[in-house]
Amino acid sequence: MDALVMCGGEGTRLRPEYEAEKPLVDVGGIPMVDRVIEALAASHADDVFAVVSPQTPATRSHLVDRGVAVIDAPGEGYVADLQYALDRVERPVLTAVADLPLLEPILVDRTLAVAGGGSLTVVVPAELKRRLGASADSAFERDGREFAPTGLNVVGEADDATYVSYDARLAVNVNRPSDVELAAALCA
Repeated sequence: MDALVMCGGEGTRLRPEYEAEKPLVDVGGIPMVDRVIEALAASHADDVFAVVSPQTPATRSHLVDRGVAVIDAPGEGYVADLQYALDRVERPVLTAVADLPLLEPILVDRTLAVAGGGSLTVVVPAELKRRLGASADSAFERDGREFAPTGLNVVGEADDATYVSYDARLAVNVNRPSDVELAAALCA
């Protein structure tokens, strides 16, 4: 199964502390997007494509210089850019956000195994994010429990299933400066 790395957002919540495009923000001395690409490349995912936009020209150059295949999305927002990319690859496809710097190959492989070719949304308990000190901007409630999306998913043709992970590495999406500091501390 191929993988898409979504790296076209503006990253406005990281400014003014971080001037680099969000995917290029260093965590432990390595740009976040490189950490995600390396995890996918070392996993059972097949080809990896980075989905960039007009908002991330430096990220595009950085990835092309490293030999990563890119899909140039129009930059009309996450959902629109994701759909644009999905129209250009075969399904099922793994999707990962570029701001998931603690992603590891074992987490990718576990996601692929659980999905089994169908669609899968990977979530973590919002309480795990809070305990770690990670931002939980997009938490939602289901069956009386609060969850947060991880940014790691599989998009297939079958109905969407949800997989609850309790792995702290999937609980740290970098959306705020404090998330950069948390991710760097956990990488050390």
